[in-house]
Amino acid sequence: MAILEIIDVPHPTLKMRAKEVAANEINDDLRRFIEDMLETMKEAPGVGLAAPQVNVSKRILVADPSSEDVAYGPMALINPEIIEMSGENCFEEGCLSVPEFRAEIKRSKRVKVRYLDIWGKEQIIEDEGFLAIILQHEIDHLNGITMLDHVSPMKRMMYLKKIKKIQKKEKQAVTS
Repeated sequence: MAILEIIDVPHPTLKMRAKEVAANEINDDLRRFIEDMLETMKEAPGVGLAAPQVNVSKRILVADPSSEDVAYGPMALINPEIIEMSGENCFEEGCLSVPEFRAEIKRSKRVKVRYLDIWGKEQIIEDEGFLAIILQHEIDHLNGITMLDHVSPMKRMMYLKKIKKIQKKEKQAVTS
């Protein structure tokens, strides 16, 4: 297993819609990649990770809501698609690709998601708890949306300015 590099905003991969995984791509190599994603998510530490966050434009996400909901363990969803959503929820979220930033994000309370499992078999999962929030957050990533797209333009601008300043300092430290 390998720990993958998590990319941060404003990396261009995070703004692109990820590509569908074809049925013939669901093989041992893809399952190994998914294991690496799970390992990377745990190491980060996080509760969800989408392939675009490790610079792979494929519609794959992993999640592990067990810290808040013992009904579920680690899982992988290939080509997930929200087929039903209802209600409204507000939850303070963070993101592995948006370091040092948390914000209240409005989401649907309940979601029903159709996806392929690691063997290519169609599955449906329905939740109205912590997993529902994780799934919406990670599916956003697959659609080129980050949590910064859910906050006010001023909050987004302030965060991006802060990140640029940090990156500039890091670059100066490396060159000096």
